[in-house]
Amino acid sequence: MPLEQVQAYFEQAGLGDRVKVLDQSSATVELAAQALGCQPREIAKTMSFYLEDGPVLIITAGDAKIDNRKYKDFFHQKARMIPWEEVEEAVGHAPGGVCPFAQKPGVRAYLDVSLQRFAKVYPAAGSGNSAVELTLAELEEHAGSSGWVDLCKGWQEEPQG
Repeated sequence: MPLEQVQAYFEQAGLGDRVKVLDQSSATVELAAQALGCQPREIAKTMSFYLEDGPVLIITAGDAKIDNRKYKDFFHQKARMIPWEEVEEAVGHAPGGVCPFAQKPGVRAYLDVSLQRFAKVYPAAGSGNSAVELTLAELEEHAGSSGWVDLCKGWQEEPQG
């Protein structure tokens, strides 16, 4: 159902042709990059966390990792990932297909600056075998972004590839 909701959302936005349903799994950064023929760093992975006031999604580049200190400095609480078995109930998408589109109401999404190196990125589209190709401006618009944040480590700032 989430994939169909994401597809319907992008059809309505005039970007339905960007949603890709894949023959193979895209449930991890590596699998998604293989399936899409891009670099793992170009996958816009969506990570889900609990905050005191509800769930939040952080969308990062595929090669970035959450920096606990930066997270705590920004949100004023310790990073607490949503347990695998609670993700779908909390945000509306199952692990492997979590994305910032057609999520449950009240779930905020933030975009990490690690994504700003790329002209286009590939977030999931609601299932473990889907993705959508978006420019950064399109991602920001359609993710209903609460803003850009600097919460990650392990990536390089200069453009790659």
